[in-house]
Amino acid sequence: MKAYYHLPGLFEFYELYRAFLPLFRERREWFYDWCDIGSIYGAPADCLWGGGRVGFGEERPQDVAKLTRDYAVSAHLTFSNSLLRQEHLSDKKCNALCALFESSAPVPNGIILCSGLLLNYIQKKYPGFYFVSSTTKVLTEFDQLRDELSQEAFRYVVPDFRLNKAFGQLNALPASLKRKVEFLCNECCWFACPDRKACYEAVSRKNLGEDCPEHVCLSPLAHRGYRFSDAMKNPAFIGIKDIQNVYLPNGFSHFKIEGRSLGSALILEFLLYYMTKPEYQLQVREEIYLSSSLDLF
Repeated sequence: MKAYYHLPGLFEFYELYRAFLPLFRERREWFYDWCDIGSIYGAPADCLWGGGRVGFGEERPQDVAKLTRDYAVSAHLTFSNSLLRQEHLSDKKCNALCALFESSAPVPNGIILCSGLLLNYIQKKYPGFYFVSSTTKVLTEFDQLRDELSQEAFRYVVPDFRLNKAFGQLNALPASLKRKVEFLCNECCWFACPDRKACYEAVSRKNLGEDCPEHVCLSPLAHRGYRFSDAMKNPAFIGIKDIQNVYLPNGFSHFKIEGRSLGSALILEFLLYYMTKPEYQLQVREEIYLSSSLDLF
């Protein structure tokens, strides 16, 4: 089995992927042969249907679609707003994105979503997409996860990161459901956080343009922001040895890397850690750093 990574920043880190994708294809020997790119996910700035994080990507959607089409990488539009109402479905920008990416061959593209209302709408109007059940649903109980995996509408389901190590129940899943689990690997969120759903709802309100108070994170490490070194200490962290020695042998092959709200330099560190052989990490850094069009900081 191969590990398929779902990478952050479809719009947000377009310039990084414009430098990385040709490198990944042309110098494949620099990268682990047991992994590949499953998708690149994200949403542009001011995206009404967006959720999870507030998008900031300013790239032209046509250019983004062309990049993923040229390298045969599936694009996942992150439309995981959990508070959508009927009147939001007519949003011109989001419908235009659907019309553009639905027809972006040669590989099918997906939609990451939380709202059942939006799922029904896109299924009927844009049938060319497949669907991913978002981690913003905060499925913390294993029975919830199994029920979601059993939904035919979803190709993949991203459980709450706190189910990452529920091996007794995960390994008991039938192979058909194991293939649909997409684990969130590098979450830095407080493992004991009681407010994860409220945090996502605050982002949904912002994307809808509603006037709402800032969500206050109660994590003891909130003042540090995201640090990969902190994420590695999280009880739910999934590292490359876990993927090779635990998840792949047990039939799990899809892994999501978070980071849409971070900087491109940190995303590069994820690409190096999860995908690049240690002896070639310096070469990959040099090739990316020497890209004159890319501002990593």
